[in-house]
Amino acid sequence: MLIVLKRLGLALLTIVVVSVITFIVIQNVPGDPIYEWAMELVQTSGLDFETAYKIAAQMYGYDPNEPLFHRFVTYVKRLLRGNLGYSMIYRASVNEIIAKALPWTVFVVSISLLLSFSLGVILGTAIAWKRRSLLDPLVTGYASFTAATPDYVTAMLLLLFLAIRLKWFPTRGAYDIGIEPGFSLRFIGNVLHHAALPILSYTLEAVGGWALAMKGAAVSVLGEDYIMAAKARGLRDRRIVTAYLARNSILPLITGLAISFGGMFGGSILIETIFNYPGMGWFFSQALMRKDYGMMQGLFLLTITATILANLLADLLYAKLDPRVRLER
Repeated sequence: MLIVLKRLGLALLTIVVVSVITFIVIQNVPGDPIYEWAMELVQTSGLDFETAYKIAAQMYGYDPNEPLFHRFVTYVKRLLRGNLGYSMIYRASVNEIIAKALPWTVFVVSISLLLSFSLGVILGTAIAWKRRSLLDPLVTGYASFTAATPDYVTAMLLLLFLAIRLKWFPTRGAYDIGIEPGFSLRFIGNVLHHAALPILSYTLEAVGGWALAMKGAAVSVLGEDYIMAAKARGLRDRRIVTAYLARNSILPLITGLAISFGGMFGGSILIETIFNYPGMGWFFSQALMRKDYGMMQGLFLLTITATILANLLADLLYAKLDPRVRLER
């Protein structure tokens, strides 16, 4: 129990340090968002720049001349109340934006992670057990190709061929505008139809990496005494692979899977932007493009915090799954 509390305290300290670093980095991002919004007012309303700048600052409640220390105090007070900030471009709290965007990202990324992880484990175990088969160079080559190819390239190819040319899938959104949201088969089917290409993009990009990781873990397990003993007892290959090889090889991948689940809170900026999917990644891109400091701070902090907590959970879970591992005191 003491070890768990120690790890939890270290995780909380890391979150505090990260929140301070996030604030400093975001506040020192080059550029002035008020300047860009003021220029839009000058072009659309014909106002002089000084007047447009004052109006933009009042509209968005942002004072670029406010001392950094005062901004930090306000930032800490908001965090202690559970408020992640305020979005200047959407004129809403970051909490409200996250509440709308996070379910879509969790829906798509969790399905993609489970699919890619399961397929990767199966393929990695297969090529480790039969290393001289044709499957080994195929999977290794595919993993190398996807590792060298940016995820947005895969997303763009799927969008171009499957959505635009063949028109099998929609090109944007989480569901059709004319459909009433609810727990109906029509709505659920439409949501799955819109999410199919983002899910496929995530899965195609990640499955090769999981397969290689599983292959590396499985190859190291093949030389263990209990594998040799199982073969000497005349057990079937299928049972050796499932009960001995895969079961023990998958343990090192648990940490990576947990961290991936934590990192999914940030979504994928490029994939969600390409498909105009209203998840966390899409809002990240909007905040970066329009220099929405409030939303950037909130989204970055949420993603980093989720990753830290997922790493903590992975450490604790791994120690429970593998009795050979003990947490350091």
